[in-house]
Amino acid sequence: MPRTTRKATIYDIARLSGASPSTVSAALGESWRKRRIAESTVEAIRQIAADQGYSANMQARGLRKARSGLVGMVIPLHDNRFFSSMSQSFEAFARERGLVPVIASSMREPEEERRIVETLISYAVDYLFIAGATDPDAVTTMCRSANLRHIFVDLPGRGAPSVVSDNAKGAADLTRRLLADHPMTGTTPRDRIYLIGGDATDYASAQRIAGFRAVLTESGLKPHPDQVIACGYAPRSAMREIAALCDRLGGLPAGIFVNSLTVLEGVLNHLSGLPLEDLRASVIGCYDYDPFAAYLQFPVHMVRQDAHGLIREAYRMIDENSLDLVLKMVEPELIAPRTFYDSPFSDRG
Repeated sequence: MPRTTRKATIYDIARLSGASPSTVSAALGESWRKRRIAESTVEAIRQIAADQGYSANMQARGLRKARSGLVGMVIPLHDNRFFSSMSQSFEAFARERGLVPVIASSMREPEEERRIVETLISYAVDYLFIAGATDPDAVTTMCRSANLRHIFVDLPGRGAPSVVSDNAKGAADLTRRLLADHPMTGTTPRDRIYLIGGDATDYASAQRIAGFRAVLTESGLKPHPDQVIACGYAPRSAMREIAALCDRLGGLPAGIFVNSLTVLEGVLNHLSGLPLEDLRASVIGCYDYDPFAAYLQFPVHMVRQDAHGLIREAYRMIDENSLDLVLKMVEPELIAPRTFYDSPFSDRG
């Protein structure tokens, strides 16, 4: 069987052997007898592993008798204010505890996420934090095989404690604020508020959409299916969708709920070509936060997730040795907008 040019992973061996990743992990460790895996299966898996040049750090397996003093964190991206703030807090809390932080980005790729987790396990990290996990079940399988305590942050996992933003409440607060600033009757399509961006199958977006729709309902504004435009997070996609929406409506809608900063980037690319009076006649909110929004020439309400609070709560669970599969919610903060003319860069007045 030909050797691969990169380091083989448990998932490569699972694919080649036809066994599950958890079976491969047990066969390469010491738990295969306990799981009653056939010896012939174990031998076949180990032979494939040898052919592929797979090696596992046995220090990271079994009882993990020694502490390394390392604590690992996987984040989706570095060039994102929310995740960069989270990693800074993670590092600060680690150093307070005398631990050395190790942080890596998965680029939102499940295979890369698994590779990073496997590498961190091989370095015998004492704990592992996974932010915005793309494949939480696979991460839990790997961590349990290595007897490694792990915790999910931002997006939940079923196999370990999770600390996430209260996305539904944050979206509800933002929607109420938009409605308060610009009461809408909903009698015509243009006289409605529209949520744009995100993936309806994604946990965070699904919670935000639920909060958005709940407030419309409680306000007597029956949600219409076309009021949610879940077009993903890419700026170009958002720019196309907001342009198409304005074409359909004959102008800007009464309100826009933007589902992330990257989506806001695309929306602003379209809005920048519109008359300022049109922008000020609409109310705009963003479920994300960037202080530079204060210098726009029209107000934008924003929701700031508590990155520091999420990490603080995750470390508290680690410190208390909490093994319960709890889902802890941390409330985000609604930030009141400043207009361009409130800023020190304005020469008006």
